Amino acid sequence: MRRKATWGLLAVTVAWGATFIWMKQAMDAIQPEIETYGRTPVVAALVGGRFLIAFIALFIISKEARTALFNLELWKGGLILGAILLAGFITQMIGLDSITPSTSAFLTSLYVVFTALITTKITGQRVTRTMILGVALATFGAGFIEGPPHLSWGWGEILTVICAVFFALHIIYTQQITQRMSPVGVTSTSFLVVTIGSLVVAFLSGGKSTFDALSVVNNEGVIIPLLCLGLIGSLFALLLLNSLQRFLHPVQAAIIYALEPVWATIFALGLDMTQWTGWIAVGGGALLVGNLMVELRQTTAIEEE
Repeated sequence: MRRKATWGLLAVTVAWGATFIWMKQAMDAIQPEIETYGRTPVVAALVGGRFLIAFIALFIISKEARTALFNLELWKGGLILGAILLAGFITQMIGLDSITPSTSAFLTSLYVVFTALITTKITGQRVTRTMILGVALATFGAGFIEGPPHLSWGWGEILTVICAVFFALHIIYTQQITQRMSPVGVTSTSFLVVTIGSLVVAFLSGGKSTFDALSVVNNEGVIIPLLCLGLIGSLFALLLLNSLQRFLHPVQAAIIYALEPVWATIFALGLDMTQWTGWIAVGGGALLVGNLMVELRQTTAIEEE
């Protein structure tokens, strides 16, 4: 199961790498609305639409997801995971409004470091020297794959570091909650929590123009990317994550997730959305080495046991 989980979470990073393309396509299609209504309510509408699509699809295909809505315990787990995920998305998107994508990528990648620190503090799970080195390589690789980030430590940078803390907490609490509860059930309730939370954020930030901001999901050029984000980026990726991450150490999972920018860069290169630079090889290589180092060390340790 550990090996199966490793390959499954690798598939999650591929899906998340593709979400970079779909989100960019959707954002490009609604730039006038962003300028008119503001980034926060418009992006909140996209996040809410994305998770609503994922929830509806899961509700249709899974009886377990439907019965979860009548289970108080699964609502508690979904509330924790959904609230943490929503907070991560919101702080990241607000921070992105005033910093470059490469700086955002670097600071967001700090969730690998935070996962290691919080895991040691809260759960007491041992973090080996190999994992620490893997964390360092993964953080460097994710942050520098688009070139050296330029930090000025304004509110954008601070909010993005906060978002990295939330993503680290999501990894750790996913580990704990899915070991005690139905992964499908808690995925269902967490999707609904993110959807409702996104709508609340949209109304709080959009005021009277909220309904106009919400209408962006019907714009031409948004519907197809939003369906891909909902069905692949949320439903497929998070259902797989919630089902398989419990078989790995949280830090090992975090290092695997750090491969997301590698796939995003590969997709962007294939679609001529970015240009090749030496930093892609440096950052991507560091990420791969960090993952291989931790994976091989874990495999050896298990075989010795």
